[in-house]
Amino acid sequence: MGKRKTPSGEETPNSDFCDFLSELAEYEKNISRNIHKYNAYRKAASVLASHPIRIKSGEESKKLNGIGEKIAKKIDEFLQTGKLQKLDNIHNDSKSTAINLLTQITGIGPAKAQNLVNEGITTLEELEKHKNKLNHHQLIGLKYYHDFKEKIPRDEIKKIENLIRSHLEPQIQLTICGSYRRGKQQSGDIDALITHPNYTSSQPKKKQNILKNVVAALQNCGLITETISLGDTKFMGACKLNQDSITRRLDIRLTPYDQYFCAVLYFTGSDMFNKEMRAHALDVGFTLNEYTLRPVGSTGVPGEPVEIHSEKDVFDCIGFPYKEPEDRNK
Repeated sequence: MGKRKTPSGEETPNSDFCDFLSELAEYEKNISRNIHKYNAYRKAASVLASHPIRIKSGEESKKLNGIGEKIAKKIDEFLQTGKLQKLDNIHNDSKSTAINLLTQITGIGPAKAQNLVNEGITTLEELEKHKNKLNHHQLIGLKYYHDFKEKIPRDEIKKIENLIRSHLEPQIQLTICGSYRRGKQQSGDIDALITHPNYTSSQPKKKQNILKNVVAALQNCGLITETISLGDTKFMGACKLNQDSITRRLDIRLTPYDQYFCAVLYFTGSDMFNKEMRAHALDVGFTLNEYTLRPVGSTGVPGEPVEIHSEKDVFDCIGFPYKEPEDRNK
């Protein structure tokens, strides 16, 4: 089995369990297309990744929230034999292996991968010969397949953050979200959020060319090297710190000033932490998403957004204990 990092990005006492659960999750998402099972495996891997001591049996694992009988049995099988029959079967199924490979190319989802495999395209070499079957996003994904698979060290993201900041006009706020903000030593990509006091949800026209000007400045200084897509509020592309570094995935989102902290909270993650927080918000009569926190009345219709001036405001409003970003890695 290829060595994978746990959802929290580092080795833990239960990393080997997290490895096989993450691989099963990818199989369910990309091949079986069973999102329920995908989420179950992801949650179990996440719970085990943050568990500080080694799990010694399936029975012991069931005491953890999110691990049921079926996953406990897989843990027992792995402890007893050092492998999983289900994963062996997946590895021996050439179609599954090919779909799994192709979905690792950014821009290629499960349906597209399945179509390509059905047409006999099962390797990167074969895909190189059939570039006419790919859109612009997928072509960039193929071109930088090996670069994009490499994790980005924290100090490299810090340098990229400083470079972006040095090309922003003073009023623009910037936050690098994702696993970087959660304190991880390495990340899969760079997820940047920006905002400007003049651009609010009540004055959407004020966004004008804020993002496009930022992207142009970052292209001019040589940081942004590829554009996958660029709209008024979202840039997807790639960047390169200098001639010696490899190409990295970079997304920049422009968000209204009054929605900035809900967006920062959402894009910081982790997705499991977000789910838990959104569920808690609903329990206490609010609906929370990447844009707003709104009270839900007895009719079930969300009211006006609560005014939010910091991430902590969101936690306080719904009575959810505040956690620093580095404590949101569940």
